[in-house]
Amino acid sequence: MAPSLLSVIDFSSKTLNPKSTSWATTCNEVTRALEEHGVFIAKYDGAPQEVEDAVFNSLPDLYNLPIEVKRLNCSDTHHGYIGQLPLLPLYESFGLQNPTTEEGVEKFTKLMWPSGNGTFRYVRVFLSSLELWMKEATACTAVAVQIEDFGCGRGEVVDPGKVKIVVNVSKVCHITHCRSDASMIAKSYEIEEEYESLHKSMVHVLGIQKYATPQGNDGSPVGIGPHTDKSFFTILRERQIGGLQIKTKDGDWIEVKPSPSSFIVIATDPFTAWTNGRIEGPCHRVIMKGDQERFSVSLFSFIKDLKIKTPQKLIDEEHPQLFKEFDHYKYVHYYMIEGNKSECPIKSYCGI
Repeated sequence: MAPSLLSVIDFSSKTLNPKSTSWATTCNEVTRALEEHGVFIAKYDGAPQEVEDAVFNSLPDLYNLPIEVKRLNCSDTHHGYIGQLPLLPLYESFGLQNPTTEEGVEKFTKLMWPSGNGTFRYVRVFLSSLELWMKEATACTAVAVQIEDFGCGRGEVVDPGKVKIVVNVSKVCHITHCRSDASMIAKSYEIEEEYESLHKSMVHVLGIQKYATPQGNDGSPVGIGPHTDKSFFTILRERQIGGLQIKTKDGDWIEVKPSPSSFIVIATDPFTAWTNGRIEGPCHRVIMKGDQERFSVSLFSFIKDLKIKTPQKLIDEEHPQLFKEFDHYKYVHYYMIEGNKSECPIKSYCGI
């Protein structure tokens, strides 16, 4: 196992915004980090800790539901429940569509718990802070989370039926004054106009993953095997269990060391095509160690009703066009049906 060489970029500064002197420098840092490894660690302390704790503490209850209930989470875009797979016995995941909206979280919550589950609704508040970091078009936005009848900090037991959360814009908990990492790359490559059209067609899916501990001395430690992501961009948060490994361009595996205030930002197959191969989505896997289950949440972005096309500015004599324009969801469907057998699915699907 090679030592971790991944870049750590701090997004916590309240003065970081498109008008600040440090903006262009940070944009270039993000771009160089993704060009080198396709992934970096974002240091960001804007997500309220009590909300994050509530989210992760609610996940065992979700996975302890009967299998027939979990399978109600289905989707024609391959964002439903995945589990009980003989080749991946340690892995389970859910896909929650429109996770940053009250309607999206409420629909999923009622599907899993028809009688209600107040604690799980913390997902929306937790993701609202991420969305403002990742998606919002305006800078200088802040979020306040007011938690009534919760008992945080007073040592009281949480009563899910009494949880009430109010998201209030522009008060207590400041979010970083920046847009998504994808927009920062667009700034660095001077393709902001091309990114705007994609941004307007962007939708999100929350991936909720569980990795069980290996069974016995002979159990395989593979949580999920080597793969590249099929979203347009991925932001991942996990507790300090570890297990995520990134494959470098030299073929070595780097273990990602999670920290309490860090998020893992990962480029993807569609992002590789959009940047004409300048940024490659990294191959990664999860290898389980120890006796603790691993939970993670991933905010995936997808491009809907608009074909992904390499900007003309990224095509020249030195960088000839490598990919044809393509429909994102058709690519996901291709991968699920037959592309998973390919060594490089994005090239086999739309490579030139």
